[in-house]
This record gives sequence, C-alpha cells and structure tokens, in this order.
Amino acid sequence: MDEKNEKNVEREFDLRVIFGILKKNLVWIILVTFIFGIGSYFYSMFFIQKQYSASAVLIVNNKSTEKSTYNATEINAAQDLAEVYAIIIKSELVLGPVIEDLQLNMTTAQLSRCINISAVNKTQVMKITMTYPDAAFAQKVVAKVIEEAPSVIVDKVEAGSVKVISGSAIDNNGNPVSPNLKKNAMIGALIGLGFVLIVIFLKRLVNNKFLTEDDVINTLNVPVIGIIPEVDRKEFRKI
Repeated sequence: MDEKNEKNVEREFDLRVIFGILKKNLVWIILVTFIFGIGSYFYSMFFIQKQYSASAVLIVNNKSTEKSTYNATEINAAQDLAEVYAIIIKSELVLGPVIEDLQLNMTTAQLSRCINISAVNKTQVMKITMTYPDAAFAQKVVAKVIEEAPSVIVDKVEAGSVKVISGSAIDNNGNPVSPNLKKNAMIGALIGLGFVLIVIFLKRLVNNKFLTEDDVINTLNVPVIGIIPEVDRKEFRKI
C-alpha cells in the first residue's frame, strides 16, 4: 500500500508540475497558437493557388438492352465495369480526342491527373470530376469527356452502356474547393501549439536551476531548512 501511495503522490506531483508550467506560460501558448493559425489562414488565402472543380454523373449498365429493373448480380457486374470504364475514360482513347477538339496545350497524362472518377456509394453510378484553377475550363473539359466517353466505352468493351445522368456543372456553387482555409488554419494552430509546448518543456529540461522548494527536495532528497525571500530592490531602497 505504501508503494502505491508513493506512486500516486509522485504522479500527482508530476501532473501538478506540468500544470504549473502550462499555467505559467499560458499567454505564450495562446499567442503562438493564434499566430500560427492566423498565419496559415492568410498564407492559404493569398499564396496557395485556388482550385475549382466541375463534375458530371454517368450510369453504367451491364447490358446494352434497356430494362426497368436489375438484379443484384447485374448491379455487381455493373460496378466492376465502372472500374474498367474509369480506366478507359482516363486513357488516350477518350482524352486524346478531348485534347484535340479543345486544342488543349496538355498531354494525356497531365489531363488525366486533373480528372478523378469514382463510383457513387459503391453503385453503378460514376462521377467524373475535374479539379483545375479555372472553373470554366474544368466544366468545358468534363462536358467534352462525357460527350466522347459513352461511344468509346461501348465500342471497346463491347458490352454494357453508359448514359449521362447529369451534365457538366461547376461544383461548390462556383467557390474554390481548395485550399480549405479553416482546415489549414486549424492545422497551423496545432503546429503552433506543438511547437510552443516543445520549446517550453525543452527550456524547462535544460534549466538546471532550483526554482522551487520541491525541486530541492526531489533532486537532493534533503529537507529545506530555510528560505531566503526575494527582495524588491526598489522597496529595499525605501527602507
């Protein structure tokens, strides 16, 4: 029981010391955290290039014949085909004509990196999204992609059909999708908090001075006989 009590006392003492250090440097912690957060916010606003996105939605059918209902097997097959179609859409077969028709000064690889294709909620519905600094340009490219893609996919895969559910439109009400100012500000604030805590505790660790009675007792393991009070020089001169 004595050993447990001693450990609990030591743990309580350690937490008290840590709390005391944090409390003593609270102003610096808040100030540095705030500066890093605000700095990250304005850096993201003025120095990171804004990105916009435009997207369109297609549906993949496993069979070219139209049906009003599909069973689970056909839907799973359509989901598998969606992955294949995504590869085809980002290939030279589709992006090549897009680049040529729009007279883009880009390679297929460059354009492919700007385009993301994903299955919506693991269904046979595909969403084609292009992210680019120019929203109107992204919308124009996506519109051309969904114009070229269906016929190429049906011709090359020789099975299935692709239909446009919604045409190309600019996302996020025309606002940038990147950078995320709030997220970057939060990350900056966390970095600032971590930085100031590391500095404070490193400064404490390298300080070999006795600052309190507890420092003397815990380091030298001897009792404190007396304390010399700190005297204010101005007050001392008045005496």
